[in-house]
Amino acid sequence: MESKRNVYLKMKTLKETQKIIHESFAVSDILAIETIAVPEAVGRVLAQPIQAKISSPHFNAAAMDGLAVKAEITFGASETAPKTLDVGREVFYVNTGHVMPPDTDAVIMIEHALVLDDAHIEIDKPVFPWQNVRKVGEDIVATELLFPQNHQITSYCVGALLTGGVFAVPVKKKPKILIIPTGSELVDWRNFSIDNFKPGQVLETNSFVLGSLIEKCGGTCSRHNMLMDDSAKIKQVVQEAAKDDYQMILILGGSSAGSEDFAKRVILDLGQVFVHGVTIMPGKPVVIGTVEEKPVFGIPGYPVSAIIAFEQFVRPLILRMLGQPDDSGETVTVEPTRKVASKLGVEEFLRVKLGQVGDRIVATPLPRGAGSITSITEADGIIRIPTHSEGINDRERVSAQLLRIRIPTHSEGINDRERVSAQLLRSLPSILRTIVIVGSHDNTLDVLADLIKAKYSRLTLSSSHVGSMGGLMAIKRGVCHLAGSHLLDPQDGSYNVSYIRKFLAQMDVRLVNLVLRDQGLIVRRGNPKNIKGIEDLVRSDISFINRQAGSGTRILLDFRLNQIGIDPTEINGYHHEEFTHMAVAVAVLSGTVDTGLGIHAAAAALDLDFIPVVTEQYDLIIAAEYFESENIQLLLEAVNSREFKNRVDALGGYSTEKTGEIIL
Repeated sequence: MESKRNVYLKMKTLKETQKIIHESFAVSDILAIETIAVPEAVGRVLAQPIQAKISSPHFNAAAMDGLAVKAEITFGASETAPKTLDVGREVFYVNTGHVMPPDTDAVIMIEHALVLDDAHIEIDKPVFPWQNVRKVGEDIVATELLFPQNHQITSYCVGALLTGGVFAVPVKKKPKILIIPTGSELVDWRNFSIDNFKPGQVLETNSFVLGSLIEKCGGTCSRHNMLMDDSAKIKQVVQEAAKDDYQMILILGGSSAGSEDFAKRVILDLGQVFVHGVTIMPGKPVVIGTVEEKPVFGIPGYPVSAIIAFEQFVRPLILRMLGQPDDSGETVTVEPTRKVASKLGVEEFLRVKLGQVGDRIVATPLPRGAGSITSITEADGIIRIPTHSEGINDRERVSAQLLRIRIPTHSEGINDRERVSAQLLRSLPSILRTIVIVGSHDNTLDVLADLIKAKYSRLTLSSSHVGSMGGLMAIKRGVCHLAGSHLLDPQDGSYNVSYIRKFLAQMDVRLVNLVLRDQGLIVRRGNPKNIKGIEDLVRSDISFINRQAGSGTRILLDFRLNQIGIDPTEINGYHHEEFTHMAVAVAVLSGTVDTGLGIHAAAAALDLDFIPVVTEQYDLIIAAEYFESENIQLLLEAVNSREFKNRVDALGGYSTEKTGEIIL
């Protein structure tokens, strides 16, 4: 192991790091014990085995309404030789749950007895001993083991414990973890003011995310006040915490290979660093060490990196302290909707959307940036691409944890026909109830997704934005139910039909209009550059942001440029691309560019000005094999609803006069 003073520690693989954590941190008997009332113990872990104090039932009880009897006196009864029994002497009326009268061991069901009069009944078949009787200890026998130590108590366990006469149980105290958020750029959301929110400042959210994850896996957390990038102050807080009753310390931020690596510096000064950097993505800059024999983690500042680092290193350690298994969750085999490249030498946790299309579960990759928290909130699974791979292709089936796909460090990625394994973040039934739409972006898809969830709570609409041509190709490969498209035919001014006939000639599809929308140039409020139209894009003082090749917006732009004789290379920013209308609008709002081509609704959403260029048709292309399915019919019902049309009209820049019309 490297010297404590060696600040240039070699990066470790995920497996090496997990082994170091396992060997470096002893967890036996680390947690104190407390005794709590059983009803309050749900989710807690037993510190000792629990035996029943009483039997259940603790008396012989009737299991049916009827007549209690000594079974042997019924022997010989038959249809041809019925027996008459005296009520109150040989048989006794009982209800379910009643104590069995002395010297009885069976119950004749009331419907099997013929009442002759108040004092006599007749039976035509015998009962056997203990028939229809709950014997003493049938469920629980006093002194028997109810639950072993390290058992996690569930709501069902509460019933068993109380029934067995156990009213309080010894449980392990929750591991106590201190979270220290660091960074001079951090702003407390509880004191947030948009007027005072300056460039470079960041809302501090990681401590709340990790705090909830700690609670979820059985720990408890304390959150220290945010600390500036001050090594001496961070060191003081860590030093004091290490002497306190915390079982673990997390330093959030200050974990990097640069000069601001406060976490590593502090741990080195106070203890020992075992790991600085792991060959995973996201989560690479994590620091792992010990101070006063307590685990201390330097957690990266980017939200997704922080979550992955927690899930891979902190969570397993908390579970081990509690004696709980580290269940990584259910996995399914999935097929990527497109090829995914990956870096050799780094194990990647790829966030994906999932949905069942035909007999396959398809996976659409989400943005891969470590700072994109929505790539976790929108994810249904995670694919892990191994270190020896450069990716996965779009024909490969892979197994996905329903939270992430893991790409190992020796891989170049995955292709769109490769099947891989994905770990689930959502339940499999919910994945199977997902409508998958791939193609062009439009803001009305968000309205539709919300309306579907409100009207049909079991359904989910999952949309991925790869451009209109990307949507057509996804339909062709059978990896989505429908595609959003607004492909202009320059020859006749129609939308989508000619492209369907050309690229989907062998397929049976339906074309349904979603909306008509205004497409134009998005500019800053007040139009400071006095941009009037497409022809102004060649001005030397104008910077432009384009949509990706294959998108309907890009095809429209190229068509208009060709119409007025403009060479695209003359436009400053023609090759600078974004994938959604909102991303274009944000680029204009931030001042990164002066203008971009997009829809009116995106400009209106961010209070930007809009210069109309054309009203275009945005349609849904639906594979015929799914068109009559219940899920697609519910989607079309939502599209045709007055509520959808009213909400779309309120966005501005849309017309719903053709909404729901079947074109093909």
